[in-house]
Amino acid sequence: MPRVLIPLAQGCEELEAITLIDLLRRAGVEVISAGLDEGVVTASRGTRLLPDTTLDAVRNEDFDLIALPGGLPGADHLDQDPRLRAILARQAEKQRDIAAICAAPKVLAHAGLLHGRRATSYPGVLDALDLDDTEVTGVPVEVDGHIITSRGPGTAMDFALTLIERLAGAEKRAEVEQGLMREPGC
Repeated sequence: MPRVLIPLAQGCEELEAITLIDLLRRAGVEVISAGLDEGVVTASRGTRLLPDTTLDAVRNEDFDLIALPGGLPGADHLDQDPRLRAILARQAEKQRDIAAICAAPKVLAHAGLLHGRRATSYPGVLDALDLDDTEVTGVPVEVDGHIITSRGPGTAMDFALTLIERLAGAEKRAEVEQGLMREPGC
């Protein structure tokens, strides 16, 4: 069974975090939500999330995918966390998948993971970084090698379904999509 780490920071975008956790679990993926700190995470709209564990508890474990929810100031907290940077560097070294949505692709940019790649984000987030060698596409979901990025809350379901397909195949994606009463590929 694939393992996915979803780091949760204070001020994360709850729709993105919950959509990722929920849909990946519907696909039978082992999802570990890890707070940057102990205790409850208060998301950007006041929703309170209780992570499965802390980032410290899982920082040395291996994952098939690390997926970063966006939102502000959540993405800023992720971006400033040296433990997460080390985890992302190790994930990239092993050529394992890394995903980020909304404002979180800037975490990947600052970690040096978007060099020479195509990526998307919430409008203006990556453009503001003046990334000379990154093609900012603006599409809903962008896949470039082991890096998967997405635009924001409105693309969270497409993003999660893309991750399911990546981890468990097109058949599993279609199965989950059907259960959501969505037309495949919407």
